Amino acid sequence: MPSTTNACEPGGLTNDGLTNGGLTNDGLTNDGLTNSGFTNGGFTNGGRRTRGAFALLGAVQMTLIFTLASLAVPLPRIGVEFGLDRSRLILLSAAYGLTFAGLLLFGGRLADRFGGRRTLTAGLLVFGTASALAPLSPGYESLLAARFGQGVGAALVAPAAMAVLRTLFPEPAAYGRAMATWGGLSVLGATAGNLLSGVIAGATSWRGTFAVPVAATLAALLLAPRVLPGAAPDRTPTHRRTPDRRRTLDLPGALLATAGITLASYGLVLTDAHPWGSAPVLAPLLTGLALLAAFGLVERRTTDPLLPPGFLRDGRRALGLAAIGLTAAGTATVFVLLSLAFQQQRGWNEPLTSAAFVPFAVALLGSGRLAGPLIGRYGPGRVTAAGLATAAAGLGLLAATGFDTSVPYAYGLLPGLLLLPAGGALSFAGAAVLATEGVPAHRAGLAGGVLNTAMELGPTVLFAALLTLGGDALSLAAAAALFAALAATTFRTK
Repeated sequence: MPSTTNACEPGGLTNDGLTNGGLTNDGLTNDGLTNSGFTNGGFTNGGRRTRGAFALLGAVQMTLIFTLASLAVPLPRIGVEFGLDRSRLILLSAAYGLTFAGLLLFGGRLADRFGGRRTLTAGLLVFGTASALAPLSPGYESLLAARFGQGVGAALVAPAAMAVLRTLFPEPAAYGRAMATWGGLSVLGATAGNLLSGVIAGATSWRGTFAVPVAATLAALLLAPRVLPGAAPDRTPTHRRTPDRRRTLDLPGALLATAGITLASYGLVLTDAHPWGSAPVLAPLLTGLALLAAFGLVERRTTDPLLPPGFLRDGRRALGLAAIGLTAAGTATVFVLLSLAFQQQRGWNEPLTSAAFVPFAVALLGSGRLAGPLIGRYGPGRVTAAGLATAAAGLGLLAATGFDTSVPYAYGLLPGLLLLPAGGALSFAGAAVLATEGVPAHRAGLAGGVLNTAMELGPTVLFAALLTLGGDALSLAAAAALFAALAATTFRTK
């Protein structure tokens, strides 16, 4: 990808996602973010630079999620080249999400402590370096290490991007509308990852898929100093301020949270290859849960905790985070299982597998354009509930027909591949607003870390749990039931 503008056009990062797909026509201009008052009160006197900054941050966020999904289609080819069994393929796919999710809370603290743009730059350097090393991997172990490294960089970038976003939109109404658009970018990034990775792998090799994060990182590093603002002004009354130099990094909490999330998630990933009661599963799982329990105790006694205990007590925020995690898990499960089924059961190649998801992208874009106006009219809770219910219907259809090779694509798979993204875009957009509304500027990095933790733990934890149910179709059916249950719970939330 030579730049974030030109090279992402085939997958929709520019023509479909950042310009025509919602960041200009329905998110930043016509949906009211430009005229809502943040422009004159923000860091520029005009909206053009602000839209450019939002577009850059959106491209970075999509690249992070693109990278999460980019190995789904090429996995079978990687398995053949390195002689990997299914369990190691699953671990390779999950490695990025393991470190990404494990370090996000600490990444959020760093963004709040040192500033969003500075933390973003540091994270991009780590992420870009690991992305450049990945295609040079001579074997499974080095590729796995590179994927872990990508996750470390992403854990710094994601919350830092949201901290900068909060600076761009200091007014709550404008920030809410921005988050409605931001929520749909993650699903779009995952879709682009599946579409482009198959095309690139088919034309070159799986190693070529890493060109996208490398080029996007280089472009972001060049553009960030020019278009992104510095730290937002602190509007907290002087007598209530906590100077940055006095804020701790809560290293004990960071170590416990990172180790606990990573080990517990790793144990769940291993359930695809080992029974739940086996030592390879129980050892990391129970150790991780014990560390997370210790993290909770430490946070209660720390004067400046990494995750304030009251942050997750807000019912709307909790529902929003649950919806984000579940939607991410459902989407990731479909991409991985269907990509493997298309190639291993139907005998399709990578480009044909990617082409099968084109209607998915179209439905996603169409639904994403409607999300902002619908949230403004009906509220984020009801839009989230409607999206979850629609996605549940799509998952149910795919569970019934997606793995039957005798069922044609047109009427066996296509309906589910349209309903799932249509609902997922609405769910992500509404849930992002629920999860971040009312968060003060000095907690923007924390909010970004928590939101992205939910987004990463969903595919890592729930995906691993769903795989243990005994069959791919049963996994999707169980996901559909979870979507429907959460939709019913969320419906009464405005």
